Amino acid sequence: MAKRPRIAVVGSANIDLTTFTAQFPKPGETIFGQKFDLGFGGKGANQAVAAKLCGAEVFMVARVGSDLFGPATIKNFQNLGIDASHVRQVEGVSSGVAPIFVDPSGQNRILVVKGANDTLKAADVDEAADDLKRADCIVLQFEIPLETVYYTVHFARKNGIRCILNPAPAQLIDVKAISDLDYFVPNESEAETITGMPVRNVEDAKKCAEKLLSSGIGRVIITLGANGSLLAGREGMEHVPAFNVKAVDSTGAGDAFIGSFATFLGEGLPERDAVRRANLYAGLSTTSVGTQKSFYDRSRFDGEWAAKGRG
Repeated sequence: MAKRPRIAVVGSANIDLTTFTAQFPKPGETIFGQKFDLGFGGKGANQAVAAKLCGAEVFMVARVGSDLFGPATIKNFQNLGIDASHVRQVEGVSSGVAPIFVDPSGQNRILVVKGANDTLKAADVDEAADDLKRADCIVLQFEIPLETVYYTVHFARKNGIRCILNPAPAQLIDVKAISDLDYFVPNESEAETITGMPVRNVEDAKKCAEKLLSSGIGRVIITLGANGSLLAGREGMEHVPAFNVKAVDSTGAGDAFIGSFATFLGEGLPERDAVRRANLYAGLSTTSVGTQKSFYDRSRFDGEWAAKGRG
């Protein structure tokens, strides 16, 4: 039986408000959307849920607002079996929200209002230090202050804990502050924003990854949507193809990749195998609407892997 990894997610928790529309309104115009979905989200929370559903033991370090969404978010973690003892409400601040707009092809456009996520500080990481030191892996994103991200990367390295950073939403960063990372995992647009290099295909991704590696980052995985992933280290690069699925809503696919990859790697799978499985897990998440509610549990995923993952 595979080892059950313990994964800590230091990151964001939002409420996703998803609107499906055939077109987008012009300035001053009001149009009808096709349908609406409300669900729990936030990159950190999504990654925590994916890891938990894949079989990991997961705990979350996060902040939520003093509104109706705050207690509901904490309760959602608890219902899913995620340790929420380090998820706290912040008085006088809203919870994070993400209005999401999805077109008929399944592509999404997302606005993020960080709210209480922006109040997560280095002191909150120190407060959770005893639990963090027992983690096999710490997962981070960019919906919390960069200073907190940098501090947590340093904390992970100082304590010998594997650390995975998903630089989303993309922004300019101090690359030296994250050079101690084990894995830097952007998608195409995030890699392009951070490096200033276009990423339109696998060859572009290789050039971009080379630049990131030369800046001191140890290992890079660039997720490429329907083109799979590029796994890159100083010893070389490999394109890991995607699996064919019928996409309905791509929202949360990157988070599904991160959470599942952290779990598969923590179970002791070879790196490439963990990436292949994460490619499939992320692909499957696009076959239904929503973020967390679209993620497969482990038994369902294992059935799909048995059917599609051989070879």
